[in-house]
Amino acid sequence: MALVLVSCNSNENNKKNSSENAFEAKVDSILNLMTLEEKLGQLNLPSSGDITTGASQSSDIAKKIEEGKVGGLFNIKSVAKIREVQKIAVEKSRLGIPLIFGMDVIHGYETTFPIPLGLSASWDMGMIKKTAQMAAKEATADGINWTFSPMVDISRDPRWGRVSEGSGEDVYLGSEIAKAMVNGYQGEDLTLDNTMLACVKHFALYGAPEAGRDYNTVDMSRIRMYNEYLPPYKAAIDEGVGSVMASFNEIDGVPATGNKWLLTDLLRDDWGFNGFVVTDYTGINEMIAHGMGDLQQSSALALKAGIDMDMVGEGLLTTLKKSLDEGKVDMSDIDTAVKRILKAKYQIGLFDDPYKYCDLERPKTDVFTDENRTFARQVSAESMVLLKNENNLLPLKKSGTIALIGPLANSAVNMAGTWSVATKQEKSNPLLEGLKTVVGDQANILYAKGSNVDYDLAFEKRITMFGKDIPRDDRTDKQLLDEALAIAKKSDVILAAIGETAELSGESSSVTNLQIPQAQKDLLSALLKTGKPVVLVLFTGRPLAIVDENENVPAILNVWFPGSEAGLAISDVLFGDVNPSGKLTATWPMNVGQVPIFYNQKNTGRPLGNKEGKFEKFKSNYLDVRNEPLYPFGYGLSYTSFDYSNLRLDKTSIDMNGKIQVSVDVTNSGDFDGKEVVQLYIRDLVGSVTRPVKELKGFQKVEIKKGDTKTVSFTISVEDLKFYNYDLDFVAEPGTFQVFVGTDSTTEMMKTFELIN
Repeated sequence: MALVLVSCNSNENNKKNSSENAFEAKVDSILNLMTLEEKLGQLNLPSSGDITTGASQSSDIAKKIEEGKVGGLFNIKSVAKIREVQKIAVEKSRLGIPLIFGMDVIHGYETTFPIPLGLSASWDMGMIKKTAQMAAKEATADGINWTFSPMVDISRDPRWGRVSEGSGEDVYLGSEIAKAMVNGYQGEDLTLDNTMLACVKHFALYGAPEAGRDYNTVDMSRIRMYNEYLPPYKAAIDEGVGSVMASFNEIDGVPATGNKWLLTDLLRDDWGFNGFVVTDYTGINEMIAHGMGDLQQSSALALKAGIDMDMVGEGLLTTLKKSLDEGKVDMSDIDTAVKRILKAKYQIGLFDDPYKYCDLERPKTDVFTDENRTFARQVSAESMVLLKNENNLLPLKKSGTIALIGPLANSAVNMAGTWSVATKQEKSNPLLEGLKTVVGDQANILYAKGSNVDYDLAFEKRITMFGKDIPRDDRTDKQLLDEALAIAKKSDVILAAIGETAELSGESSSVTNLQIPQAQKDLLSALLKTGKPVVLVLFTGRPLAIVDENENVPAILNVWFPGSEAGLAISDVLFGDVNPSGKLTATWPMNVGQVPIFYNQKNTGRPLGNKEGKFEKFKSNYLDVRNEPLYPFGYGLSYTSFDYSNLRLDKTSIDMNGKIQVSVDVTNSGDFDGKEVVQLYIRDLVGSVTRPVKELKGFQKVEIKKGDTKTVSFTISVEDLKFYNYDLDFVAEPGTFQVFVGTDSTTEMMKTFELIN
């Protein structure tokens, strides 16, 4: 048995020791046994290449593990493979230090939930936390103990493909979701075998690249950073997240991976983070192209800045010895990083039992179970957003003949969306299958593809990567359309399943056109000309500019990419078994020229004076389109209707220690039971620096039976009124504040109160 594990598996050390001093001594005792090469090995995180079971002993990675040159692995899937590899580390390396195993468990594991942007549209923190808990349970059953999630990057630019992986544009909502996800993954006890280490990313500001182009430069003032982009990361830190991933972009002219102000001054010294920091994929190597020097210079810069683990690039592994000899780094820099990695392994219990996540029986009972899939179906339905429902076309009746038409109607592999690396795509439930299951023999379902994803084959190949192909139909465009129109004529209602493909959003999937691909737009136009009622079932990973569709299609249900139970969940909503309650967490523009667009903008000195969006010369508006978005932040319809009344405050002024209670009556005045997301916004009318026109400061998702009224109450404290001023002090300034409560960010139901000294 390896030396370290003999020491660490003694009776005394088998007991979890809560004393920080005892923990420090334990880590130091391991550190004192390590050679320089073994220390550098702990900082190395290569990709496994998903080693084949039984072949791990002879793989190239095995040799490095035996030599102590690997601290962890990622992208290896299955408990059997992970157990084999862990055995090499524990029983064949000199010190037997166990490996940590990571994976992009982003929105579920094999049971897959909606993409994060869709999940955020549920506005249900308890449910979001449970999705992370379930993902952790499945992933740990399969040997994974570290997830590169949550992604909390604020984004106001839907051209950026990774908007699909975040929670939208709002810093308050994003912070709440960050806390829910971290708590869901890590739980209250990281030593349990069904919890896993979380990694908040991408630190920092990654969601604001110039031109919406992935990996591009980010440049903003500190005051904007602190008020509008940094809080969700800090919320995750305050919740106890165990690791942080550096972003690809630069900040103040220095790439985040080598930015000491970001990774040490802010993250550790100001925020008190005591976990470890990992680079993104080859983040150190990419600093060469940024102009930070060669691999040795970039690696030294990263280590000195606060990077602890190097994903894939092996710069720390291969250059730090030379930098140490040349005095460019100190042994204390290396030891500090190694101690942070060892601490994390201690926290999740690997030194007590390196095989704690390697129970070969757990996947049979914990992964992709009926219980998990039932929950995923519920989550997917709760995340969908009803954008339009003219003349109450929805919900549909389970009767007659229904035509399902579109290239996304029967594509199982596209249902889970981007970053679904553990999903067994072929097991996902496409819409055609879901419809047939839900309606049974009560209705006749007719299906036609209708069109290819796009006319441009090269473009279509770029957006159907990673096993998510939608086979190109060899028939002509006219033949495809004729088939669709033939079944449309036989139907009572048409469901048009169109939109983006799974990989049209996600990493390196930036676009300059926010419209539905043209082939599908043409298909939809032809279906509308039949005169039959059409429901647009819209698949997307980002806000789209669907002005034409909004004007001409009577009903639009945005389903995002709903996950492994997509078809069933969409059908549940279409037929009214679930009343849609999702609300947008990112503004949808009229066209790409409005981007970036978000609800909590600041006024100019010449704000547009009318609420109808009419053009006014010498005001802040466009010549060709209104300022208003197509759909605002917080927007989403229901099959029922909700009336707001009697907004009231329990007092009209508070001092610096006071609180105000805000109450409103919400009545379900429609014909269905339903859920409503009641949203509270504030406006600080006068500040030492300019303040947004509105800021979300509270929300509640409430279920109200038809005909019933519920009183919904919020408490506003001085903490809710604070912001970072010009000197970056977090302050609340005396003055007048407006409170808005309503169904979305455009609400005008308002009361006023004063904050006094």
